[in-house]
Amino acid sequence: CKSNQFLGPEGNVDIELIDKNANRYSVHFPMAGFYLWPATHLGFLVTAAVTVRIAFDSWGQHLDLKLQHEEQWMVAGPLFEVSVEPEGVITEIHLPHIISLPANEVDISWFQVAHFKDEGMVLEPPARVKPFCAVLENPSFSLMGILLRIASGTSVSVPITSTVLIYYHFHPEDSKFHLYLIPSDSLLRKAIDDEEAKFHGVRLQTSPPVDPLKFGSRYIVSSSPHLEIMPEELKLSYRSPGEIQVFAKVYAGKMEEPIVLEVTDKRHKTLVWRTLVKPVDLKFHAALVPPPFSVVAFMKEYRRQLQARLGDLNGVLDDLQDSEVFTEEEKELVQQLPTQQRKNETLLRMVEKKGPQALEILFRSLNQRDPYLMSYLSQQSLQ
Repeated sequence: CKSNQFLGPEGNVDIELIDKNANRYSVHFPMAGFYLWPATHLGFLVTAAVTVRIAFDSWGQHLDLKLQHEEQWMVAGPLFEVSVEPEGVITEIHLPHIISLPANEVDISWFQVAHFKDEGMVLEPPARVKPFCAVLENPSFSLMGILLRIASGTSVSVPITSTVLIYYHFHPEDSKFHLYLIPSDSLLRKAIDDEEAKFHGVRLQTSPPVDPLKFGSRYIVSSSPHLEIMPEELKLSYRSPGEIQVFAKVYAGKMEEPIVLEVTDKRHKTLVWRTLVKPVDLKFHAALVPPPFSVVAFMKEYRRQLQARLGDLNGVLDDLQDSEVFTEEEKELVQQLPTQQRKNETLLRMVEKKGPQALEILFRSLNQRDPYLMSYLSQQSLQ
């Protein structure tokens, strides 16, 4: 199942992005059954066909930080607004959370669903809690998300599922990495991906920490000798996708030798995560990411090769529409052309007319959708 699809009783159901700036989506479930968005762990049990609209929001705009501290509230998952049409056909909603279960020190009764309404925040206990979600039965819909309430005066350290993200930024003289330590929230990960893409950061494939990490704990980022890291200490906390995320910068010079990156629990001095990055791992990524100022020249220089060798354009056209480079009508215009050659030629010509920013969006899409072709052409440009 792709990240923009729900898994339904008879296959995948596409999700439509209707407002990129507001993170607003629409999806139509055609029949009764359970539908799960694997990328977010958001799920719906429906009794008939229904259209659901979903918009993601930031906790910081609705939950006062002072209240969080005084009342011992901990944000435990994404915040989003749901509306349905027709009403009355959704019997369960599965709201994603980041708490690591089972864990003896986490009391399931601490989970609350927060609804933000005109009268303020209204709390509702979930019917049950599962490893990645809390379940509301016969739900009412509003701006909602999961909170965890910890009794005042306790020193319980809450275990949460976490992940480490590393982004590589190519430079011939001083390669740079951005390392994030965050809760395993797919919306947060997507927000970081989008932000890094603006600066041509390429995410490297890494494994998550083996064991759950502790919310609010501090972790030390270390590496092979002679590398610079700023800052060396990261605190594991939840920041909504719309907020600025904290990361450590790692400067690795010309990367002539493999480097080791590690994350250690500051208090207990225990190693919680480790990875090895080799220069050969980065050559492919370096070829994919020429400096931003060269994108227009690159697309112009290799226009004929792209026109001749591009294959299935459906994913690329989806990206261009999601980024508001193409309208639905322009997308269909390309799709309806009789030959692949005509489709490729028309696509490139239409994007060129829309300017350098549109070309950069197309460039990023092609890197993702056809990395081997783009790697080959990039290597040719470096010779």
